[in-house]
Amino acid sequence: MAKILLVEDDPRIASFVYRGLKAEGHMLDIAGDGQNAMRMMRKADYPLVILDRMLPDHDGVTICRQMRSENITSSVLMLTARDALGEKIEGLNSGADDYLTKPFAFDELVARVEALLRRAPGMRLDPVLQVADLVLDPTTRQVTRAGRDITLTPKEFSLLRYMMEHSGAVLSRSQILNNNWGYGFDPGSKVVDVYIRYLRNKIDGDAKPSLIHTVRGAGYRIGL
Repeated sequence: MAKILLVEDDPRIASFVYRGLKAEGHMLDIAGDGQNAMRMMRKADYPLVILDRMLPDHDGVTICRQMRSENITSSVLMLTARDALGEKIEGLNSGADDYLTKPFAFDELVARVEALLRRAPGMRLDPVLQVADLVLDPTTRQVTRAGRDITLTPKEFSLLRYMMEHSGAVLSRSQILNNNWGYGFDPGSKVVDVYIRYLRNKIDGDAKPSLIHTVRGAGYRIGL
């Protein structure tokens, strides 16, 4: 999976976006200013750049124009506290593909990120995951079992995707916690057990055979 570049100088916002999108299954690099962002974009091919408009060294509009002048074709989602129509038009005219005003709902950010990734130049779509008759499509975010649609919350989807990507492996609570909630989360929390129970109710329920297994003293496994 290709990485997203997040260009944001506010540590709180950067941490919030990073952890949230990571929990959704995305990988990110972070740059705190425009100069470092340009340096990173010249070295790596990012399908999407989330670009703050107000940076300590350069305006996001300037960075976006510089990107386009250097033929960097990454899709750009510009974040800003400025909601005036003229500001939005200027951002879009500089080469941005979308514009999101702070403060924003995280679900809206996720929806815009995934919409831009679907049409980003050269973006490779993630493969469909399957375990027995359970199918998860990362692109459409559709989950089915034996052809029956299963509705999951974003966190449930992220957890199921992580487990299916490691089908057959025993995943410890710490591994699941770190990959879906971040390293700063309380390791004594019961959140993993709670979400495993949610998944069991939705994925297994009355279906046979059960796919989500508890390995006593070790963690959880998905598979036959």
